[in-house]
Amino acid sequence: MALGDLSASLILKNLPFVFFLSFLTVIYIANSHYSEKKVRQIQTLQKEVKELRWHYMALKAELMFNSKESEIAKRVAPLGLHPRKGKPKKIKIKK
Repeated sequence: MALGDLSASLILKNLPFVFFLSFLTVIYIANSHYSEKKVRQIQTLQKEVKELRWHYMALKAELMFNSKESEIAKRVAPLGLHPRKGKPKKIKIKK
């Protein structure tokens, strides 16, 4: 047997293993790209959640300010409505 025949038979003998290693390499690279894409998506969503939380807090503060009794009185004054000065009267019904 010549050296060329030995190396050719060795390559042909191990060809399935080389294909298997190539397949694993492709899977590894694809998994790496997929995970990097997911990390970027997670970072984008985290930024969006942060912005939405800021927006929520601003709206909540505005609602709290607008629901104060003095602010409500200012808004309904043009309609002729005014807050009561005294205590509310209790209505009693006799049975």
